Amino acid sequence: MKIAVIGTGYVGLVSGVCFAELKHEVICVDKELSKISKLQDGEIPIYEPGLQELVLRNAAEGRLSFTSDLAAAVRQSELVILAVGTPSLPSGEANLAYIEQAAREVAQAMDGRKIIMTKSTVPVGTNHMLKQVIAELTDQPFDIVSVPEFLREGTAVKDTFNPDRIVIGSDDPAAVQAVIELHRQLTENIIVTDLRSAEMIKYASNAFLATKISFINEIANICEKVGADVSQVAAGIGYDHRIGHAFLRAGIGYGGSCFPKDTQALIQIAGNVDYEFKLLKSVVDVNHQQRFSMIHKLEEIFGDLKGLTVAIWGLAFKPNTDDVRDAPAIDIIRELVLRGAAVKACDPIAMDNFRKVMDSEAITWCEDGLEAACDADAICLLTEWQEYCRYQLKHLRRVMKHPVLIDGRNMYNQEQLQDSGFIYRSIGRPSMNTVAAIQTLQPLV
Repeated sequence: MKIAVIGTGYVGLVSGVCFAELKHEVICVDKELSKISKLQDGEIPIYEPGLQELVLRNAAEGRLSFTSDLAAAVRQSELVILAVGTPSLPSGEANLAYIEQAAREVAQAMDGRKIIMTKSTVPVGTNHMLKQVIAELTDQPFDIVSVPEFLREGTAVKDTFNPDRIVIGSDDPAAVQAVIELHRQLTENIIVTDLRSAEMIKYASNAFLATKISFINEIANICEKVGADVSQVAAGIGYDHRIGHAFLRAGIGYGGSCFPKDTQALIQIAGNVDYEFKLLKSVVDVNHQQRFSMIHKLEEIFGDLKGLTVAIWGLAFKPNTDDVRDAPAIDIIRELVLRGAAVKACDPIAMDNFRKVMDSEAITWCEDGLEAACDADAICLLTEWQEYCRYQLKHLRRVMKHPVLIDGRNMYNQEQLQDSGFIYRSIGRPSMNTVAAIQTLQPLV
């Protein structure tokens, strides 16, 4: 099939490249000329394991190309994928200006029947709106199909080729069949719905996963107070097939572009039909507050944070990505600086992106975790990059002012902490917290 993908952001680029790998002819379109130029040279604007290799191979074999000429790409294609951004407005609602504009340009370029497939995350009713917009601008036949994406940053290529399910929403049986055939080699788990249900499935999925994260973090906070271990609790409840183990890892909460944006959008979708989504509002509030548990744990040890030097291990919202959108590190570092602490920050991939979001004279940018730990009073581990677990704590202690490690992702285990001399705090694991060395810090409180 000949496919045009409008938008070379995260979803559009990964989807287009993977369809090319499946032997389809794909043209990826973007208005940003510098991005297209880089892609034509084999440079990838995002960090995603395995993606660059696929881009280079499929471009070399002639199945994948990049252009800023939307009209030409549409005319050459049977299927047009809309994968432009739908960022949040100040109200929390999704900004549909970009996808509406893309739909208008597609309509004006059409020269025959097209299937228009929406992969952008859009509020319920958006595809019907797009259908009306396009119909007003062209007399060419077309079908609208909603195929929401469920990609995870860091494993997006793997997720594309091994999806849990494909959701196809449409009112046209012929278009549905064409899209089923496009995806059939990926999975037999193909669910066909109406347009509005497909749109809702995307929001409901992310809202539920966000709810599981906030739930286990609330359980972790209770575990700390009653002396239970949240890791054992999560393992125990996860064996119930109605619950499952996924997304039950306690920590400092979710970030990124999807969960924060989609939970707020669903709250607004509900509000627009006079329904207050109380549960999801609480999920969002719990998630926001959870990241500040790092600050509270530092205060329990040091008291006043003014004048301290805190090493920050990890700036991306999750490992294997350079995405820092709504990363917990933003709020945590901002609060540390506000309280008069100096910050030494590092991340294997996301340093440059983070500096675009936040730069301050109070932040020193370090090459790695060891450099950040040198002369620091404490380490705050915020992103579960595996390299941070490879440091020998006994050696690390020698370069620090005080051996304090606040583990926001519960990466370290009892064996690693044994005889390390570290004052250690994790999330919801009281038995893991070493307390013997606290006395050495009492003069600082």
